Amino acid sequence: MTTPADIDVDVVIVGAGPTGLTAAGDLARAGRSVVVLERWPTPNPSSRAFATMARTLELLDARGLADDLLAQAHRAPGVTIFAGAQIDLTHLDSPYQFVMVTPQTNVDQALAGYAAAQGADIQRGFEVIGLQQDADDVLVIARPHGEYRQIKWRASYVIGGDGAHSAVRTLLGVDFPGRKILSSVVLADVKLAHGPDGGGLSLGSTRNEFAFLAPYDRHDPDGSWYRAMVWDRNHQVSDHAAVDRDEVAAVLTRARGTDLGLLEVGWMSRFQCEERQVAQYRHGRVFLAGDAAHVHSPMGGQGMNTGIQDAANLAWKIDAVLAGADDAALDSYHDERHPIGKRVLRQSGLMARGITLRPRFARGVRNMVVPRLLRIPRARDAIAGSFAGTTLRYAPCKGKSTLVGTRATQIPLTQGRITLLQRQTGFVFIRERGAPPVDALDLLEAERADDGPAVLVRPDGYIAWAGESADRPGWCGVLAWWTGRPARHSCAV
Repeated sequence: MTTPADIDVDVVIVGAGPTGLTAAGDLARAGRSVVVLERWPTPNPSSRAFATMARTLELLDARGLADDLLAQAHRAPGVTIFAGAQIDLTHLDSPYQFVMVTPQTNVDQALAGYAAAQGADIQRGFEVIGLQQDADDVLVIARPHGEYRQIKWRASYVIGGDGAHSAVRTLLGVDFPGRKILSSVVLADVKLAHGPDGGGLSLGSTRNEFAFLAPYDRHDPDGSWYRAMVWDRNHQVSDHAAVDRDEVAAVLTRARGTDLGLLEVGWMSRFQCEERQVAQYRHGRVFLAGDAAHVHSPMGGQGMNTGIQDAANLAWKIDAVLAGADDAALDSYHDERHPIGKRVLRQSGLMARGITLRPRFARGVRNMVVPRLLRIPRARDAIAGSFAGTTLRYAPCKGKSTLVGTRATQIPLTQGRITLLQRQTGFVFIRERGAPPVDALDLLEAERADDGPAVLVRPDGYIAWAGESADRPGWCGVLAWWTGRPARHSCAV
């Protein structure tokens, strides 16, 4: 690319939300030069997301962030939806058998601190207005807030994590197909005199309204604070229409069937829900992640979680290819994450449609079938695991162990836990109980405390290979493909 640039870096990330900050921290931790360009001059004080799921908490723990976030958050053991049906999280195969309820601003702040501590350069107040790529690199053109001058960054790769109205996606000319499913949904922070019982997330609904409540860990003698999401079929207005206290109070009372005693209303916002997903997550040297790649109903609280998991999947692969791995490693980002995004769209959409059913007969069938289904242990655990992200997996290649593509978090070790080891970069080799060390260069090792096989764990916590540690050519070959380092180097004794 002959156009001169002001700054050369390995990766430019557009968007300083949870997706972009996770990727920035991971890449910087691996030693890559990273700049994050964020359009907002200061951190966005509003906070749509509030639910952090178990799988995301595992990823945050691998970055040393989970404990501090949990210290200031509410732990909800489940989600009550309709007719007493509950998504029960207390049986999850995870250390985190709950959903963490805390404003997204807290998660953003933790991830920003992580990225900055690792050496990422976070530049706020920069609007990206140009994007040019060729076979070798990408030129990103941005304009500082309130100025006419332009600054150009040249990078090997670009990640567009800049949300539903992504500038990167627009500059690429990428379609964002889908449709609107709900409009005039209101989010608000509310203080209630009489909150719902149970401590979990709960929903109240009628044929024409719903009101969802998530308890924040903010208490005082006069009442408790909740994040509320309310919707009224008969009050559909522009997304720009103001929200007032009376609207929130009225929908809360009608949807829940009782007056919860609204004492105070804090932050409020009106928005619409859409289901959209790009056809491809990779466009040459540019990748789309988080809401720039997929948006869906907020039912189920999957948006922020899916974005963080997109970033955790992508960042280590960019690092590997920069180190010499096959370019096909980057194609695996789309191959693995696009089906997950599609599943999240379908799952959250089904929940939204189920909650807003209007025909009495359909609601009656729903209220009869769903509670019974969720009382069956196998169905209960499958639905909860999908909701929490712990049962999501990547499809193994033909002929490989069925363990490949599953998460390794719950493998018991003789010392410590896997997420502690993953606070260092790179793959982790977990050998069988009693097996001698494999002594591979630059490879973290641990020993299983159960009778399972040896496994090679990717930096994002998923299994890349499973077998016997004595099968050195097998796991060395997989490690060499993913890292780009010859087996004789990675696996030299």
